[in-house]
Amino acid sequence: MTASRDPAPEFTTFFEDAEPRLRAALVAYYGPEVGREATADALTWAWQHWDRVKAMDNAAGYLFRVGQTSARRLLKPEGKLPERATAVPSFEPGLGPALASLTDRQRAVVLLAHGLGLSHAEIARLLGLRRSTVQNHADRGLAKLRAAMEVDDGP
Repeated sequence: MTASRDPAPEFTTFFEDAEPRLRAALVAYYGPEVGREATADALTWAWQHWDRVKAMDNAAGYLFRVGQTSARRLLKPEGKLPERATAVPSFEPGLGPALASLTDRQRAVVLLAHGLGLSHAEIARLLGLRRSTVQNHADRGLAKLRAAMEVDDGP
C-alpha cells in the first residue's frame, strides 16, 4: 500500500490563482453576499474533487459553473436576486442603479474588465464565453452605462 501524495501545496497554488478571479466573477453576477458564499462552495467542491479538477483545462471556468449552481440555491425561494445596494461610497451616486440596470453578463463583464482589469480573453475563459461575446457584452454594457449616466463618449 502506497501513501497518496499530499494535494495541499498544489491546491494552495491553484487556490491563490483562481480564487480572486472566481470571487470577482460570482460577486459581479450575484452580489457580494451570494457571490462570496458561492465562491466558497465552489472551492470546497474543488478541494473535495481535486484529482478531477487538477486535470481540467479550464478549472476556474468549471468552478464558475459550480458557483452558479450554488448561487441559485442561495437565492430567495422565489428565485430572485437579493436587493442590491444602490449607494456606492465615494463613487458617482447614479453608478449603483446604472450597474443594476445591466444584464448579469453585461455587469460581470464590465466589472471584470474595467473594475479589475481582466482582459477580454481572461474573462471569456473564466465565464466560458467566446471572446467576441465578451466584447459584445462589454460594448452594450458600457453603452447602457453611458446612457444611464448621461455621459457622452465623444470629443
